[in-house]
Amino acid sequence: MEIISKLEVIKRRWEEMSEQLNDPAVMADMKRYVKLNKDYKDLEPIVTAFNEFKTVIEHIDESKEIIKNEKDEDFRAMAREELVSLEERKEKLEEKIRLMLIPKDPQDDKNAVVEIRAGTGGDEASIFTGDLYRMYVKYCETKGWKTEIVDMNEGTVGGFKEIVFNVIGNGAYGILKFESGVHRVQRVPKTETQGRVHTSAASVVVLPEAEEFDIELHEKDIRKDTYCSSGPGGQSVNTTYSAIRLTHIPSGIVVTCQDEKSQIKNLAKAMKVLRTRLFEVEYNKYLEEISSKRKTMVSTGDRSAKIRTYNWPQGRVTDHRINLTMYNLNAIIDGDIDEMIEKLQVAENAERLKTELDN
Repeated sequence: MEIISKLEVIKRRWEEMSEQLNDPAVMADMKRYVKLNKDYKDLEPIVTAFNEFKTVIEHIDESKEIIKNEKDEDFRAMAREELVSLEERKEKLEEKIRLMLIPKDPQDDKNAVVEIRAGTGGDEASIFTGDLYRMYVKYCETKGWKTEIVDMNEGTVGGFKEIVFNVIGNGAYGILKFESGVHRVQRVPKTETQGRVHTSAASVVVLPEAEEFDIELHEKDIRKDTYCSSGPGGQSVNTTYSAIRLTHIPSGIVVTCQDEKSQIKNLAKAMKVLRTRLFEVEYNKYLEEISSKRKTMVSTGDRSAKIRTYNWPQGRVTDHRINLTMYNLNAIIDGDIDEMIEKLQVAENAERLKTELDN
């Protein structure tokens, strides 16, 4: 089988990595050691699945041998039953391994930067932006991920006109990336006196946090301005120039951060976001290339793509990419979005597998 020969090569490479990780020369080179250790851990699940796959094939051969040569009919009947179960297991394992062999997005393991902006709907859109922010914070808490606000612009009656926050956790981007796109809400706004249902919207953009070696920044290309914070922060607000505005002169990209009382901390956060915004340009080219080859559940740089509707009167949430409707809106808006993301991941993996097989 072709897949067996591929897996044998991977297993040999994995075993070589294991030996190299114990080599003092490799251990002395921290950068090389960290990368090698990551590659080793990435291949480990494939090797484990391969070992199980080989064991299943061996048991299939044994069952066939019993059916062919055993004279005891009861024994043969047991072997036939076992063979059916083993063949099913083999098929599932083969599909799982084929999926594991498809190269994944190298950004998936990174932290995420999430931007939520109020769209059409005025004050109600700002309130909805606040609801989405709360939903993601609660979801991140269940994952054990840390969130930290980078910048925000509060709405006049609650919520946010815009909020940007970091999500720090292994694999955060690979999971949250499915949330990019336009989210619509249908409900009676708090500001509505006639009891009419309105439709408002907010756009969500999820980006992989760019690391220092992803984007090279030159000091001469950045203009730094400081100003007084206008958000929460205690007595220091409006008295110290702790807020930071960075302008990347070549691209015109502007980043602000005022969440921390310390100018140094705000500068560090703003630099992270600036790297990510610059990285976004190149990363969107990658997403567009993928989208041209196959349908994908992850939105590209087109921030107008409508992905989900939250309908309060009917208590339902509909994801338009996979035509999925769930009637547990209250739980979802409280952060219980695991099932929806898992279904999007399944759909994405099915598309990846289909494309791989077609090629």
